[in-house]
Amino acid sequence: MTRITALATFSLLLGGCTAGGTGGPGSEDAPLPPLPESVVAVAAPWQNLATARLLPEDGCYWYEHSGQVETTLLPLRTPEGRPICQAATR
Repeated sequence: MTRITALATFSLLLGGCTAGGTGGPGSEDAPLPPLPESVVAVAAPWQNLATARLLPEDGCYWYEHSGQVETTLLPLRTPEGRPICQAATR
């Protein structure tokens, strides 16, 4: 009985280590809208434009960077390091 309890506990703890969801931050089932050509033209080439999106919270474009441990959203930048954002409208 103790062995069964230990195996059940171990499997529950191990189940907590699995990754949930299908992807990184902001990943949904719906495809992302295409980026405007003006954004593609100024974006640095080492960024994943397929995952880039405009966040309404700050009006800037962000992309998913897949690291060795986790996937994080990073600001989409020009080759000079400037973030790419929409101009504020009044």
